[in-house]
Amino acid sequence: MLELEITHDSSVPPYEQLRIGVVAQVRSGALTAGTKIPTVRALAEQLGLAPNTVARAYRELEADGVLETRGRQGTFIASSGDPTRDLAGRAATQYVAAIRRLGLDDRTALRYIRSALETNPPTG
Repeated sequence: MLELEITHDSSVPPYEQLRIGVVAQVRSGALTAGTKIPTVRALAEQLGLAPNTVARAYRELEADGVLETRGRQGTFIASSGDPTRDLAGRAATQYVAAIRRLGLDDRTALRYIRSALETNPPTG
């Protein structure tokens, strides 16, 4: 069962809270590959959200490889392991490739990463 709590007076939009919550449960192992999750309408009702809000979170999670839709069977946690780690690894590889193309050294590349981490604190 998908156990989430949405804080309606948070500065983080509800769809993002939902997205972060699902990712956190996948990382913790609470949601494992192949786990069926509620329909958009059912989860919207459960959380007191508009169906479009849940649909947006599901779309983003699917685009990130966290969820997969199997037609009439429903929506499931993707079976490709921890897609968040895969996505992070690909992003890091792309960043390093861009840094190399620009001719920047590793120290400068790390400085940019530290700056980005400081200006974008964790949301979850």
